[in-house]
Amino acid sequence: MIPNNLFILEMANNHMGDVNHGIAIVRAFGAVCHDFPEFQFAFKLQYRDLDTFIHPAMKNRDDIKYIKRFSETRLSRADFDRLVAEMRVQGFLVAATPFDEPSVEVIEAQRLDFIKIASCSFTDWPLLERITSAGKPVIASTAGASLEDMDRVNSFLLHRCQEFALLHCVGEYPTPDAHLHLSQIDFLRTRYPGVRIGFSTHESPDHTDVIKLAIAKQVNLFEKHVGLPTECYPINAYSSTPDQVRAWLTAARAAQTLCGIGHSRLPPNPVEAASLQSLRRGVFARRAISAGETLRDEDIYCAFPPMESQLTANDWSKYSIFTASNPIAVDAALTPQNVFRRDQRKQVWEIAHRVRAVLEEARIAVPGSADLEISHHYGLDEFERVGLVLITIVNRGYCKKLLVSLPGQAHPEQWHNEKEETFHILRGEVHLQLNGITRICNPGDVVTVEPGVRHAFISPTGSIIEEISTTHNGADSFYTDKAINQNKSRKTLLTYWMG
Repeated sequence: MIPNNLFILEMANNHMGDVNHGIAIVRAFGAVCHDFPEFQFAFKLQYRDLDTFIHPAMKNRDDIKYIKRFSETRLSRADFDRLVAEMRVQGFLVAATPFDEPSVEVIEAQRLDFIKIASCSFTDWPLLERITSAGKPVIASTAGASLEDMDRVNSFLLHRCQEFALLHCVGEYPTPDAHLHLSQIDFLRTRYPGVRIGFSTHESPDHTDVIKLAIAKQVNLFEKHVGLPTECYPINAYSSTPDQVRAWLTAARAAQTLCGIGHSRLPPNPVEAASLQSLRRGVFARRAISAGETLRDEDIYCAFPPMESQLTANDWSKYSIFTASNPIAVDAALTPQNVFRRDQRKQVWEIAHRVRAVLEEARIAVPGSADLEISHHYGLDEFERVGLVLITIVNRGYCKKLLVSLPGQAHPEQWHNEKEETFHILRGEVHLQLNGITRICNPGDVVTVEPGVRHAFISPTGSIIEEISTTHNGADSFYTDKAINQNKSRKTLLTYWMG
């Protein structure tokens, strides 16, 4: 398994073909990494079976850059075993990049922790087949890959049930700022949901802003080239020294501290909560209130500053019912000691969850952006008896809604002066009353209600009705019971109710 907060230190050929120098590199970076216990670290090697990797006719060609480089930095299998052993001693996980099939056998024999796929091997299908047969987690760099290449490799690995991560990578050494394109991290995460996305960095080793930006994008898998300059062995322009890696990790630590935890909403800290509470308006009695009275808007006023433990304007909403538990004098503060509060928001969300379950059972898909409207004509306490849930799909020159009734729930008589609506029964039995005449409707029935027609219905079984109409206007709904029209808090609207 590829751990979180993993920083991969890529040795590549910076051992210079000198195993003792390679061991010195491992120890130097081990001393740095031990100071960052919150992170996981891996050292990575590169493997090529040079006897078969290089074409027979091309061996010993010093005029070809990479053949010269690979040949001059060649290590034996015994040397690589010594490097792996030292990496284990220093507490590193160990990985390697194989560039040919025999190198995968070495990785298996050394029991390394995971396999890296280099950008140049991203679509090397014979090598990919061999790598996936090793049964180890894979990390693949995407430098230079086309979108089609990435789609194909992603599909290839998924179909083989391979644990893998993709690294945003720019194959330019070192990478100038204008070519870093960190937004590709967002692109990869969006295109391949569920796939771990990391970052293989090749920017200037002194540049520590880049890792801060990547961490702000919630990246927690990194790769960086490292080396140890000596009088005998210089270091290239994109590999980092121990001091540069220390600065890089310090920047990563600072960025993680600044970003904090972003997977869920954090509760306010006590200092923050106390500060905000002191700036709110308190709720006070506008008149003398007797014990047992239910408080209305006209019975209170809000003013600054609040008293300690007082109810504030932030607590006063249409979802809360406040009842005086003790007598309250004029201008006295409302507190939990003199007022009992009943919060009905839980009931609102329970209704939303029930409606969602009904829709899922009926296999009716609803757009995630659709508004849900709970009509509680006589209050939420009466909703089970009289009420309706309306889901507005679209409301333009035409309108489409879904009307959901719970079992035994009635919708009171109303009419519209302008709107014409057609009811298509999708689910359940509906007893529809039009101008006092009742008809029983079942799934598949279609009924049109013209403007001015008084209509009411009840569903013994619970129902879902598709309403198709002309534009809905809230001012064009009239109820026979005038008490409903006078109830200004008879509707509750929810937008984020599908999650």
